[in-house]
Order: sequence, then structure tokens, then C-alpha cells
Amino acid sequence: MQVALDIENLDRALKIAEESVEGGIDWIEAGTLLIKSEGMRAIRELKKLYPSKTIVADMKTVDTGKFEVEVASKSGADVVIILGVSDDSTIKEAIRAGHKYGAKIMADLITVSDKIKRARELEELGLDYICIHVGIDQQMDGKSPLEYVRTIKDKVNMPIAAAGGINSETAVSIHEAGAEIIIVGGAITKAKDCKSATEVIRKSISQKKAIRTELFKKYSDQELYEVFQKVSTANLADAMHRKNTMKNIHPITKVHKMAGKAITVNTMLGDWAKTVEAIDIADSESVIVINAGGGELAVWGELATNSCLQKKVRGVVIDGGVRDVLDIRGLNFPIYAKFITPEAGEPKGHGEINTRIICGGVNVVPGDYIVGDDDGVIVVPKKRAKEIANRALDVLERENRIREEIQRGSTLSAILELNKWEKIG
Repeated sequence: MQVALDIENLDRALKIAEESVEGGIDWIEAGTLLIKSEGMRAIRELKKLYPSKTIVADMKTVDTGKFEVEVASKSGADVVIILGVSDDSTIKEAIRAGHKYGAKIMADLITVSDKIKRARELEELGLDYICIHVGIDQQMDGKSPLEYVRTIKDKVNMPIAAAGGINSETAVSIHEAGAEIIIVGGAITKAKDCKSATEVIRKSISQKKAIRTELFKKYSDQELYEVFQKVSTANLADAMHRKNTMKNIHPITKVHKMAGKAITVNTMLGDWAKTVEAIDIADSESVIVINAGGGELAVWGELATNSCLQKKVRGVVIDGGVRDVLDIRGLNFPIYAKFITPEAGEPKGHGEINTRIICGGVNVVPGDYIVGDDDGVIVVPKKRAKEIANRALDVLERENRIREEIQRGSTLSAILELNKWEKIG
């Protein structure tokens, strides 16, 4: 088992390495992010602390193979990772430098289209290890190294490493498929207790039995509601680079979470006919999203809310006004709106249901996922729902690890080393 320390701060990486070693990790990888952030110091520190462990430098070298392998090897790396897409001349130079300075060379086949063909070519060049790697961005779309390992295991004689979202549920199947080196990143580095996380994954492999985990799980389409109920709108905002947050739309009731698929309503100022008619086509997965033009006349009230409760609708979002708030709050139903007012409009029947609208300044398409909590409302485009769910879960897990470090006596600024990363000038 190899732990991938893809963390930008060396002090945090060393703490995680310590816990992982206590849990029985075999190889320790200075991940690409750590190397880019801290340089060869990261490799030197790991080798100094763990001289009997195999130290891996994930250089992702694509050029100057000799020089990058040399500097990593002299810093203490026992294995240096280069990219399989590199030119053969770069591969050869890396292998020669590895022989000269006592390091083995592993090629990462990330982004290689014909992995079998390239693996065979690399084996002929004298490579030591091959790595089947599904990158983090690919993992967010639900991809796994499992099928790639199965495909390639009988095609080469080199030891195969596998990386990409591996945890206690997936490690045993990937190992049995042919991977001799199991590279684990987030399932260890984001765990509250890295020692225990390492032990559980080792146990799953030794017992040849998957062990359920909630950490770094890849959610299927059917499980999207589960993850949207678990993560916060803040997590989702981080996952989407602070996009798609509705502006000036606030929680009216004290229900702390809402998640469902959008039924959209476009209506005129104060015209509540289409908002009520939308309830009739809603179901138990629906959130009704209303563009009332930001008007201050109410297009929603207590009777409409009671109708939603009968249909088990998940919530309502209104770029406009709502009334009967005292009664609605007693119904424990999620409503987000721009205004509270006692004055309602008239049911004139203008507008449309289930068309593209703008609500709170955000485009909403029917079927988009609408998530709300005490911070506000955010829209997750249906075409990216699975990816964003996984990215938000990744954000949550990273925060959980930081929270654990704070509870051990540190502070947020100390953990993130904010002074070090502040912009100069």
C-alpha cells in the first residue's frame, strides 16, 4: 500500500505520513502538489523520517527525464514517477538516470488512450513499474481504475500500480484484478484518523472483503439526493468555483435542508396562477422554482404550501414575495423567497411552467438540482450533477480533516499556513 500525500503544506503532509505509517503503510509518496509546493525538501524530509520506507516522488515528468530523476533520487526518492505520454527519449533518459542514482522508474498512464500498447512499449524500454491512474477530475465523473487494470494485467510482466479514488470498498477488487501496488490518496489523507483509515484498507485487502466507507465514495445517479442532503450549499459553492448561488433569496422557514429537481415557473408580477398550477405536476422529488420578476406582491401563501405537503414536494424557491409566513413556519416546509409581504396579487394565468428561467440571478433549467440550507440556495446543473456531487463531497471531506486538526489544538490559519500563501505586492 502506498499513501499519496497530495497536500500543499509539508507540515500537514508529515503528520498524515506519521499516522499512515502507524497504520501499516508500505510506501510513502510525495505527491505532485506537495512537490510543486515544497520542492525536493518534501522528499528529503520523508526520507529522513522514514529511511526504511520506500519513498516515491510523483514528479509527473514529461521532459528532461535525466535531470528530474537525478534531483529526486539525490533527495532520497526510491521510486520516481514519470508520465507514460512522454517521448521515448525522455523515458530512456529517466531509466538511465534511475540506474545511475539507484531509483526505480514508474510510468503513469494517465491520459494515455491505448494503455496496452503503451505499456508494452514501456516494458521494452526497461521500465520498472506501470501505474494505472484515474485522475481526480475523472473520478468526479465516476471513473475507476478497475477495468483498466483487468484489461492490462495479462499484457505486461511489470508490477502494476493502481490509483484513483481507491478506498476500503474498492481496494480488494482492484488488487484481485491484478494491481500489486495499491495507491490511496483521499481515503487516507482526508480521514479524521489516518492510522485507522490505513488499517481498515489493509484489512479489506488481507481479508479479501470490501468494507463500507462513507469517505470519498463515488455516488451513482440514484444516490445524488443522499449526497446533496449531506453536503452544504457552501460545499457546493466551493465545488462550483462560487458559481450558481442565488442572490437575495433567503430562507423563510426554519427547515435546515432542501434538495430536489426543479420544476420551473415563469410568471408576471403578482400573478400566482401558474405557481399554484405547478403543484399539480410536481412530485416527491420536486422543488418548485418561481421567477416572479422580483416583485413584492406575494405569489405564494399558506394554502399553496399545504397543497405541496399533500404532494410531498421538497420545497419552494421564489424570486418574489411570499405571505402567511407565520402559518407556513408552523408547517415545517422549506421556502426561500426574496420578500415577505401580506399583499397578494391576482391569478391572471400569465406565464409558463417548465421553461428555462432566471431565479436569483441564476439560470435554472427544469430538472436541475436545487439545494437549499440556512446559507441560501444553489443550483446544480443536471448535466453536471454527478460530478458536482462528488466534488462537493471532496470539499466536505477535506474540511472534516481540517476540523479534526483544529480540535487537536491547532487553528485554521496555522493549518493552512496563510502567511506563507498571502499574495506579495
